Amino acid sequence: MYKKCFVFLLLISFWSRGQEHAWVYFTDKEDVEASVGNPISILSQRAITKRARYNIAIDERDVPVNESYIAQIKLVPNILVLAKSKWKNCIHVIGSSNDILQLESLSFVSHVLYADQSLNSKKPIDKFERNNHANKLVASQEDYNYGATSNQVSQITVDALHRQDYTGEGMLVAVMDSGFPQVNNLEGFSRLRDQGKLLGGYDFPNRTDDVFAYQGNDHGTKVLSTMAGFIEDSFVGTAPDASYVLFRTEVAESETPVEESYWVEAAERADSLGVDVINTSLGYSTFDETKYNYSPSDMDGETTFISQGANIATEKGLLVVNSAGNSGASGWGIITAPADANVFTVGAVNAQGQYVAFSSRGYTADGVVKPDGMAMGRNAAVIGTDNNVGQNDGTSFSSPIMAGAIASLWQAFPEKTNVEIMQMVRESASFFTNPNEQMGYGIPDFSSLIDDGSSNANQEDIKMLIYPNPSSSTIMLQLPENLEQAEVSIYDIQGKFISKSNITPSSNVISIAHLSSAVYILEVKGNDFNEKIKLLKY
Repeated sequence: MYKKCFVFLLLISFWSRGQEHAWVYFTDKEDVEASVGNPISILSQRAITKRARYNIAIDERDVPVNESYIAQIKLVPNILVLAKSKWKNCIHVIGSSNDILQLESLSFVSHVLYADQSLNSKKPIDKFERNNHANKLVASQEDYNYGATSNQVSQITVDALHRQDYTGEGMLVAVMDSGFPQVNNLEGFSRLRDQGKLLGGYDFPNRTDDVFAYQGNDHGTKVLSTMAGFIEDSFVGTAPDASYVLFRTEVAESETPVEESYWVEAAERADSLGVDVINTSLGYSTFDETKYNYSPSDMDGETTFISQGANIATEKGLLVVNSAGNSGASGWGIITAPADANVFTVGAVNAQGQYVAFSSRGYTADGVVKPDGMAMGRNAAVIGTDNNVGQNDGTSFSSPIMAGAIASLWQAFPEKTNVEIMQMVRESASFFTNPNEQMGYGIPDFSSLIDDGSSNANQEDIKMLIYPNPSSSTIMLQLPENLEQAEVSIYDIQGKFISKSNITPSSNVISIAHLSSAVYILEVKGNDFNEKIKLLKY
C-alpha cells in the first residue's frame, strides 16, 4: 500500500510542475440552518460539549463544504482536487491557469485565489483578521524517574504538574506531522496504546485512515514521543496520560502549497472531534517552486492560508502550539507560517536555557511578540523507530515538549479558555516583562502556575520577590515580612549545587556576575519558609 501511495504522490508532484495551485471559493453551503440546529450531524458530542463549556458558537463555518460542488469541479478536465476546507468554504486544486480561470464562470464559485500571489494582482486579497491576539505588544501523586527527559521536563518545571497528577488525563491532543511509523508497535508507546489513548488518525495526502501505513518519514514519531512516550525509569513525555489523534499533513518528499490546505483540513477534523491541543512542528515560507514563496512581510498572521486557518482554530477553542522554525541561522531568519498566527509559538534553547542559533526569531511582520515561549530544542530526548532513546535538534521538538506541558496545565484549569491558558504560560516566562526577538517571552515556569504541594502549609499568602529577573549581574530578594534572615542556595537546571549565601531584609543583594548565561534554581530557606524560584542569567 505504501509503494502505491508513494508512486501516486510522485505522479501528482510531477504532474503539478508547470501547473498552478489555487483555492476555489464557493458562494454558499447546503442546509446551513438545519445543520447548525442539529449540531450532532456535523460535530462530535465532545466538540459540542466543549463549545458549550466555553460559550463558542456553532456557526456556518462548521457546516461541511457542498459535496455536489466538489463533484462538479472534479468533472472539469485537467483540474485535480486535492483538499477542502469547510472553515474557508473552498477547495484546493491544481491545473493550468487557463483551466482554473474557467472555474470562475461556474455559478457556485465565488472567486479563485492563486498560491502564486502575482496572479492575484488584480484580485481582492482574501485576508483574515485575527482576533483575541492576547500577546500583542492535592491528588494522587506520580513520582516519575524521567531519565533521558529530565532536562527538557525540569527546564520548564512541568514535573511540578506531574507531581500533582496533572499528566494530561482527559485531554485530547492532535499531532499534525509528516509520518508516524511504528507508533502502533513500539514499546515506547505501549503505555499509550494499553490505556486506549491512541485514537488513530488520518493521512490527508494519501487519503487513508491508516495513518501508520506511510513509512517514508519518522519525524512525527519522534515528535509524539516527547509528549506521549513512556519507558519505565528512562523516558517520560510531558503529557503521558493524554489521549492522542495523529494526522499526516506534510509531504516530506516535496514542499508545495497544498500542504497548507492539508493542515487546515486536519485542524477542522481535530475541531470536529473535540480536540483540546494541537501540536504542529511544521512551518512554511519557501517552496520547491519559487513563485509560491512568501516574503517576510507575509508573516503577519493574516496573509497565508495556513495562518488564516490557525486563527480560526483558535477562535473555535483549540489551543495550537507551533514550532517557530529552524531558520534562525539562515537568510530567512524569522518565524514561518503558521507560527505568525494567534497560536503559541515555541522557539528552542539548550539545556542551559540559552538561545540556539537555528531557532527562528520574532517578531511578526505586524509587531506581535514571538516566540510565545521557549523549550529545549538542542539535544532533546526522543524515541526513534528502533525504540531507542536518542537526541535530536530543532524547534520541532521544543514545540511538542511545550504542547504536552500546556495540555497537562489545562487539565488543572479546565474552566480556563485556550486564550487564557496561553496568556498564563506567557506571563510565567522569564522574559515576559522584557521580551526580545530571539527568546520572545522566554522560558515558562509551569511550577509557578500551580501549587505543587512542596511548600510548607504555613506559607499560605506569604510572598517573596526576586528582581530583576532575568539579570546579568546582581539580584535583589525581598523576603516575607515575618522572615528576618534566609539561606539562599543556587543550583543549575540539573540540580547541581553551585553556591550559598545568607541574606537579611537590609542585606539582600546577591551577585551572579560569576555565573554563566543559563537558567538556575534559587532555593530560599528560613524558619518554616522554603521556596524555589527560577532565575535566568543572561
